[in-house]
Parts: sequence; structure tokens; C-alpha cells
Amino acid sequence: MLLENKVVIVTGGGQGLGRAFALRMAAEGAKIVIAEINAEKAEAVAEELTGLGHKSLALPTDVSDQDSANAMAKATVDAFGQVDVLVNNAAIYYGLEMKPFEEISLQEWQRLMAVNVDGLFLCARAVVPFMRQQGSGRIINMTSGSFHLPVPGISHYITSKGAVIGFTRALACELGEEGITVNAIAPGFTMSEASKVLAGPELAEAIASRQAIKRSEQPEDLVGAMVFLASDDSAFLTGQTLTVDGGTSYH
Repeated sequence: MLLENKVVIVTGGGQGLGRAFALRMAAEGAKIVIAEINAEKAEAVAEELTGLGHKSLALPTDVSDQDSANAMAKATVDAFGQVDVLVNNAAIYYGLEMKPFEEISLQEWQRLMAVNVDGLFLCARAVVPFMRQQGSGRIINMTSGSFHLPVPGISHYITSKGAVIGFTRALACELGEEGITVNAIAPGFTMSEASKVLAGPELAEAIASRQAIKRSEQPEDLVGAMVFLASDDSAFLTGQTLTVDGGTSYH
């Protein structure tokens, strides 16, 4: 098992991609912390993992709040003795309404940035001291293929995902000498609950028709890349963004 005895924090792990990551990484031997703002959803996934025979912990967490992020890191170490992998997956995406940029309020813009950008920064700050003590760690940030192939109507979301790539590169430069790698995954249009709300089946089919692999992307299509970046197999890989989109970005 590629992640045997590794301790993994998955932010936003109570649903969607986060749940898919948690299930697969647990199957690879990891102990999973579900850090999720919705306590009920966090508990549900943790119970699901426990029922499958895996070790897990649910932690209600607001990634945009420094105290909450710090408490998440401390509780993880208190429970499992270490933190090996941080998956920065939590983001505002579900329920986004497509609209012209001038109709996006400053409050809406700032709230999205607080979660999608500040959240990565705060969670990384919370876990890095523990990773430094260990002399190793993996930070994996979720960006989006929409940064490379933007669509109108979600300028705040696309901007936030561009910031994720910049943060990934910058942090990789700072932490590499300490045995901590920082990489990102850029999914294509993935059929999560959030995507199904944002766009109907006609748009999903149109996107799939432009891909080299002509079917809609599913959350399970991303888990292999996540396990690779979390494992020792990627120990000499850092500062990179791995695009997993069925060939959308070059086709």
C-alpha cells in the first residue's frame, strides 16, 4: 500500500472530490482526517471510513479561520502523532451562480478568496511546523483546469484557482530543502455534486466532446494522481501542476 501508516488531512473531505480522495487514500493504508466545515458531513465520511476498517477522525474546520486551521493541525497530531499529507481541497464552488464579473459583489468575491486562497495559506501554515519536525511532508493543492481554459461567468473562481498555482510554485521553492513537497492537481470539468448544480447535462456533454477521452470526468478519475503525489513515488517532484482532464487542455 502506497500510503501505509501515513496521516492525511483532507480539507473539504465531507463530500465530492474530498470524499473520493479520502476513500482511496484510506484504501492505500492512510489514516484520514476529514477537515470539513459541515460537522455532520465530516462525521458521515469518517464513519464510512471506520466502517470499512480504516482509521479516521472528523474535525469541523473553517479553513478561512487561522485558529480553526491551527486547531485542525494540533488535533491531528494529538490523535495520530504526525501529519504527513495536507490535501488543500476545500473551496467555494457548490452553488456558484454564473454571472458577469460586474455583478459579483465585493462581499462575494472576498468570501470566495478567503476560502479558496486564504484557506490554503492558513492550513499550510498550520501543518508545516509539524512537517518540519519530521523532515518530510506533502502538500497537495486543488486548482482547476478552468484557469487554463477559462469560461465566462465565474471570474472570481477562476482567479482564485490561478492563485493556487502561484502559491504552489512559491511554497515549493521555500520548503524543498526541508523535505516538504508542494504540488497541485488541475481537474477538468468533473461531475461532482457542485458541477451538476452549476451546469446541466448538455454542457457536460459538450465539454466531453472536446476531450481526447470522450466521456465526462468523474471524481474517481482524480484519485490516482492524488495518491501518486501523496506517496514517496513523487518524492523528487515539487512545484508542479498535474492536469487531469481527459485531454481537454491540448485537444
